[in-house]
Amino acid sequence: MNIKNSIEEKLSEVILNVYQLKDINLEVQENKTEFEGDFTIVTFPLVKQLKKNPESIGVELGEALTEQTDLFESFNVVKGFLNVKVNNQFFVDNFRSVNRDFDTVEKKNSTVMVEYSSPNTNKPLHLGHIRNNLLGFSVAQILKEAGYDVIKTQIINDRGIHICKSMLAWEKFGNGETPETTHTKGDKFVGNYYVEFDKELKRQVNTIYKDFRKNSFDTFDTNKKVEVANLNDKIDTLEANKKELLNSLDYSEVSNLHPQFEIHLKDALENDLLLSKIPGLVVKSVKEEETELIKKQGNTFLAIFRDVLEAEGKLEAEKSNLKEICKPSSEVMKEAQKMLVDWEDGDQTVRDLWKEMNSWVYKGFNETYKRLGVDFDQVQYESNTYLLGKDLIQEGLDKGVLYKKEDGSVWCDLTDEGLDQKLLLRSDGTSVYMTQDLGTAVERFKDNDIQKLIYTVGNEQDYHFQVLFKILKKLGYEWADHLYHLSYGMVELPEGKMKSREGTVVDADDLMQEMYETAKSITTELGKLEGLSDEEKEASYEVIGLAALKYFMLKVDPKKKMLFNPDESVEFSGNTGPFILYTYARIQSLLSKAEGDYTQISEVALNEYEKELIMLLANYKAVVAKASEALSPALVANYVYDLVKSYNSFYQSNIILKLEDEEVKKFRLNLSDLTAKTIKKSLALLGIGTVNRM
Repeated sequence: MNIKNSIEEKLSEVILNVYQLKDINLEVQENKTEFEGDFTIVTFPLVKQLKKNPESIGVELGEALTEQTDLFESFNVVKGFLNVKVNNQFFVDNFRSVNRDFDTVEKKNSTVMVEYSSPNTNKPLHLGHIRNNLLGFSVAQILKEAGYDVIKTQIINDRGIHICKSMLAWEKFGNGETPETTHTKGDKFVGNYYVEFDKELKRQVNTIYKDFRKNSFDTFDTNKKVEVANLNDKIDTLEANKKELLNSLDYSEVSNLHPQFEIHLKDALENDLLLSKIPGLVVKSVKEEETELIKKQGNTFLAIFRDVLEAEGKLEAEKSNLKEICKPSSEVMKEAQKMLVDWEDGDQTVRDLWKEMNSWVYKGFNETYKRLGVDFDQVQYESNTYLLGKDLIQEGLDKGVLYKKEDGSVWCDLTDEGLDQKLLLRSDGTSVYMTQDLGTAVERFKDNDIQKLIYTVGNEQDYHFQVLFKILKKLGYEWADHLYHLSYGMVELPEGKMKSREGTVVDADDLMQEMYETAKSITTELGKLEGLSDEEKEASYEVIGLAALKYFMLKVDPKKKMLFNPDESVEFSGNTGPFILYTYARIQSLLSKAEGDYTQISEVALNEYEKELIMLLANYKAVVAKASEALSPALVANYVYDLVKSYNSFYQSNIILKLEDEEVKKFRLNLSDLTAKTIKKSLALLGIGTVNRM
């Protein structure tokens, strides 16, 4: 039990003895004022019940606490706030207790399954996957530390039309090359062919689009001719509107902006390009020192063409609608659909190619997971689970929970739950993702003795999980009440800070390598690792770089959208991973110079810095418990930062190694040692390693 909890417990006993009041919980705060005392007790909630002023209550309580307990040695009352000074011995005893119980974990006799990652096998892991993996893995580690048995799992989306796109592109353009022959990481190799498919699809769609714009369908089998004709009318009208707006505009204001605006505007008008993209193009074409000015001028440019841009947006939306209609008519899309049908029919050639390409991806994924420091106890594959759930559909129909429409499709009506009607089985008998997720959830509870299942998935899927949990409950699965969607906000990078694929998706491997390089550059410049071997230095760069990445990601509350700034994350001061590692390394350096045994805790008079450290160390298990309830690694991250700040204040304000009083020296070394152990254990909960030198 930490000191604050002990005070609250004693306080309740005294209030019962003095005032005969039960279940009174007064707020106890660490005293940050200039008045003497370790803690402040807020007495105001008793004023109304006792009909006394807060000063009188404070004095009465203070006298009772010092007389009836051995916890306090003195008190003072300031404007109704009761400041109490805890006996020195209690801090020493508490420190002994924390030291003794440091590695003990009270088992909960409850198993929690945590799902995270769950990628597609048609592309590498990206920035979004990094936050997902770090969050899911850290939550699993925190739950273990809180006493739960944990099963870490993922379901890999290894089938479907998106997988067939990569396979088809490799067949068409691969010429038999492999990750080995091209010296390319497996997941990136397959991802490149997904990009190739998209390029070919766009090329074919643009050809069809031009014909459709002429209402020409001679070479295409389409049953959407009326829809195409209507879209063409809308596009014609919007194009005319945009042209009319352009002709009515006075462009002279553009000349007041950077010359690049006029250059790109001229190009856009001559080649029918998007005006909305001009500010971004100008930013890329100017010097870095001009970037901030250009961004401001970009807003001015957009304001000048506001009406045109509104018309342009509507026009592009309708063009996009027409291109969506074109896609199924493209040969490459038809071939991909056929490949999917062949896969589902068990075609041996397609299945062999599918297995081969997925094996390349899995090898690549495993390399990324290893470097990121995450792992899994179980792995499920969509190819094995996509048919799960169909039996549940019949079960739901028999119970009257689900209903069938005239076309044969099966639905669940959730309007009484404030949701909508959800399709679970198409009219052709094929299942949807929701059907699969229903079956997978049932399978997980059937195969594992679990009491809770946590899905680590971004907040764009909030509605999906609301529906999933409601349907399972309607189907009669009581454990549906123990399903939880760990919804987290999206993560973004400052524009232009990091290499990205196609300008939008930041590759996970590239990001980790960039963090490594940045850590290496800064550490080398500071000369922190002189004397280490090259191998030791490389290992340190890796730990520091990934600590910067992981800590920055996890110190933010999961529910919040976050901006990851690589430069800020690697700073050696402030609320960063490297700053915390530096403090840990500082303690290791101190302990390495200590002589003799310092493990025995002596009776010493403590100062405010030592007391604050002891209180923080005693809070570790309470923080873990709270983080496990909230499923928030941010609580652990911010705790270890507070601990590090407190230790640095203690270190800078107290002599340790050169202290003549041996007992005090041993105590401070012991305090330093437990602080280092707590830092290391806290960082491990975040998936972060440590280094002994920085």
